Amino acid sequence: MSTVRLTMTQALVRYLCNQFTIIDGERVPLFPGVFAIFGHGNVTCLAEALEEVRDRMPTWRGQNEQSMALAAIGYTRAKLRRQIMVCASSIGPGALNMVTAAGVAHSNRLPLLILAGDAFTSRRPDPVLQQVEHFNNPNINVNDAFKAVTRFWDRIVHPEQILSSLPQAVATMLDPGDCGPAFIGLPQDTQEVAFDYPEVFFEETVHQPVRIRPDRERIAEAARLLMKAKRPLIIAGGGVRYSQAGKVLGDLAAKHGIPLSETIAGKGGVHHEHPAHIGPMGISGALSANALAAEADVILAVGTRLADFTTGSWTCFSQDAKFISINAARHDAIKHRSLAVVADAREAVSELAEAVKDWKADSGWTQKGKAEFAKWNDVIDEMQKPTNGPNPSYAQVIGVVNTLADERDMVITAAGGLPGETSKNWRVKSPNTVDIEYGFSCMGYEIAGGWGAAMAEPERNTFVLVGDGTYLMMNSDIYSSVLTGHKLIIVVCDNAGYLIIDRLQSAAGGVNFNNMIRDCRVVEPFTVDFAQHAASMGALSRKVESLADLREAVEWAKTTDRTTVITVRLDDKIWTPGDVFWDIGLPEVSNRKSVRDAASTQVANRKKQRVGV
Repeated sequence: MSTVRLTMTQALVRYLCNQFTIIDGERVPLFPGVFAIFGHGNVTCLAEALEEVRDRMPTWRGQNEQSMALAAIGYTRAKLRRQIMVCASSIGPGALNMVTAAGVAHSNRLPLLILAGDAFTSRRPDPVLQQVEHFNNPNINVNDAFKAVTRFWDRIVHPEQILSSLPQAVATMLDPGDCGPAFIGLPQDTQEVAFDYPEVFFEETVHQPVRIRPDRERIAEAARLLMKAKRPLIIAGGGVRYSQAGKVLGDLAAKHGIPLSETIAGKGGVHHEHPAHIGPMGISGALSANALAAEADVILAVGTRLADFTTGSWTCFSQDAKFISINAARHDAIKHRSLAVVADAREAVSELAEAVKDWKADSGWTQKGKAEFAKWNDVIDEMQKPTNGPNPSYAQVIGVVNTLADERDMVITAAGGLPGETSKNWRVKSPNTVDIEYGFSCMGYEIAGGWGAAMAEPERNTFVLVGDGTYLMMNSDIYSSVLTGHKLIIVVCDNAGYLIIDRLQSAAGGVNFNNMIRDCRVVEPFTVDFAQHAASMGALSRKVESLADLREAVEWAKTTDRTTVITVRLDDKIWTPGDVFWDIGLPEVSNRKSVRDAASTQVANRKKQRVGV
C-alpha cells in the first residue's frame, strides 16, 4: 500500500478537504471552511496545515471562540445540515469558550466539528500555560467538558488514530438520528508527529444524505391509527426542514384535510399561506393551533422532539390523545407512548401518504382549522397595526421587517422575547427562511448566527432581530461581518433590560428584580447608543423612534453595501396572545401572597399534564 508522510494535523486537514456532498445536484465541499482563533496549542501545527489549503478550505478569524462556533451553526442551519463548518481553538479558555456553542448544536441536533488544542501527551512540560490540572486524574483537562455537549468525543494521542477517528466523527455528524457536534482534542506534541499515512485514506469521498426508510408494519399501523382519527393534527418540527419534507408533508395535510401546526424549529417548513397551515403551537404558539391541539384525538408529530414549549409542558393535549411520531432519532420517536416510526421524515411521510390512500379527515374539523387560522390572522393584523403609542411593540417591529423582506430573505433571532413574538407574527413567504434558535435559547446566537447564514447564502438579505440584552452580551461579529463583507441587516429592539424574564418573574408573583436596568443595583440607569456603538465597528447605523421611520430605515438598509444596524426603543408591556401553561419551579413557601397564589395556580395546572409513561 502506498503511503504519504505527513504530520497528524497535515493529514487531518487533507482528509477534511477531500470530503464532499451533493446539494441541488452539485458536488460541494462537506467542510466549506474553518472558523479559527489561533493561540498556543494550534498556531504552530494546525495553522500551518490550514494555511496551505486556504484557497480550498478558507479560514475565517472570529472575535470570540463562542461566537465563531455559533456562526458555524448559523451556516449549517442555512444549509439544512448539508455542509459542516469546522471550529478550531487553542487550549484552555479558547476551547472552553466553545462549550456553550456545542450545547446549541447538541440541543438542536446540528453538526459542528470542533478541533481544540490539548495538553502534551508526554506530560514532560506539564503544567503548560492555561492547563487546568486535576490532581487525582492527570488525563482530565478542560476539553473533557465537551463530553456533556457532543455526540462524538475523542482525543488523539497517536497520529495513527485519526484513521479511525475522523470517519467516525463524520459519520456521526451526518447520521440523521445521532446528528450533533463532534469534538476532537489535538495534543500539542501529537500534532507535530509525522506518520506514513495510506494514500487511500485521502481519496475523495462523496457523502449522500442518509435517508432511513420506515418499517412497513409501523407505517401500516400508523395509517390505521390515523384513519380512525376524527380530529387529526400535524405538528411539523425542525426535522421536517432538515429532511426537506415540507412539500410532501404539506401535500399530505392538504389532500387529507389535516390541520398542520409547527414548532419553533419547524417554522418555515411550509409557508404561512399553505392551505393546511394553522400556525405555531405551544407556549409561543398561535391561538388557532393551541385551540385545535386541545381537541385533537390523533397527533402526527414529524421531526420534533416534543419539547415543553411545543407541548405546553404537556398540557396542550387531552389525556386520551394518541401520538404517531416520525423521527430519525429513536430517542425522540418513542416519547409519550407514541407509535414510533423511526425513519427519515420525507420517506416516512411519503409512504404514509400512500398507505392512507383516499381517506380524509372530517370536513367540519378541516374547516375549523381554517376558521381558527383566519381568526388568528386577524389577531396578527391587529397586533401589527400602527398605533399612537410612544414606542412600537415587538409585533409592530416584526410586522414592518416581515413586510419589507423579500421572498427568500432570511430572518434570525434567539432567546428573550423575540423568539415567541417572531414565531407568532412572522408570516413565512418561502420555506426555510426562518432561523429561531430556541432549542438552547442561547443569548448571543443572533448576530453570530447571522454572520454564518450570510456567509452560506450571500445572495439574499439576512435580517437579524436582537434584543438589547443579547446585543450587550455578544456583538463583536458586527465587526466580523464588516471585515469579511458578509452583510447583515440588524434590528436592535431596545427595552432596557431582560424583558421576557422580567415578565416571567412578574407572572410568577415576584417583584421586579435584577432584570430591567432600572431594577438592578446600578448607580444611575441609562441607555446605550447602540447605533453609535455599531458604527464604531464599521457598520452603517440609524436610530429610529416610530414605525414610519423604521420602515424607511429598513428600505434604506436593503440598499447599503455593508452590515447595517437599526435601533428602535420598544414598548415593554404589549405582547401577542396565544400563550399556554409552562411548568416552572415556584416556591412552596413564601412571605409574598402573589407568589403563593402563583404556586397554587401552578399546582392546579399540573393536574392537566399528560402522563408520560
